[in-house]
Amino acid sequence: MVDTDKGKVNDLGRRVGDKARRKIKAKREGHRGVLSGLGMFGLIGWSIVVPTLAGAAMGIWLDRQYPQTFSWTLSLLILGLLIGCLLAWQWVEKEHEDINEEEHE
Repeated sequence: MVDTDKGKVNDLGRRVGDKARRKIKAKREGHRGVLSGLGMFGLIGWSIVVPTLAGAAMGIWLDRQYPQTFSWTLSLLILGLLIGCLLAWQWVEKEHEDINEEEHE
């Protein structure tokens, strides 16, 4: 029964220590507000929009210069969208890993 009590005390101490470390880290880094979150959404949005528009622009140019039976514009717009989504997904995945890494420290 004594070992169980020590385990509870150790668990409580660990949780208190974790909470204290998070508070110290939050004070050191400062408060992230709503604008910071909106900035993150904007960054993700632009990482999708820019390749999509670049693909559409290149497609329009190719349609004028080298007409084909298919639409260069539509093809490159879709390709740009896929590239943009992959870039955004990579960025979100990296941020997720950074958050998990910070929690383990």
